[in-house]
Amino acid sequence: MRLGITGHRGLPEVSADLVRAALREVVAENASSDLVGVSCIADGPDTWFAQAVLAHGGQLDVVVPAQDYREGLPAEHHAAYDELLRQASEVHHTGLPESTSEAHMAGSEVLVGLADELVAVWDGQPARGYGGTADVVAYAERTGVPVRIIWPKGASRG
Repeated sequence: MRLGITGHRGLPEVSADLVRAALREVVAENASSDLVGVSCIADGPDTWFAQAVLAHGGQLDVVVPAQDYREGLPAEHHAAYDELLRQASEVHHTGLPESTSEAHMAGSEVLVGLADELVAVWDGQPARGYGGTADVVAYAERTGVPVRIIWPKGASRG
């Protein structure tokens, strides 16, 4: 089973705790020797999901949306990003140089193409910018990849 992840970044701490717990449950339900998590390993749900997959003995495939993607992530996230990238079984690149909204969407399209199912940490609202969670969910639905929405009761985007 290949599970992809997309989700809102920058969640308030209470929401982050709820989402982490929900993602651990999803991974535990799917834990098996053939579980592969597919993630762009951005800060937030991408990373929490990847960490849960590895903790349950699964493999991690990473999609890098752009050559300078890491530099666009918060500096405090770089160590976690680097560690997850080192643990990846496979790394996929879009070949795009700059970390733009278009590159992020291209990375998400690669991710969806690798997944049997997309896990979306999504509040159901429109994307706040091109390539946001809602756009990724819509792309998965258009391409026939099943989507599992995760939005715990009490969560908010802040």
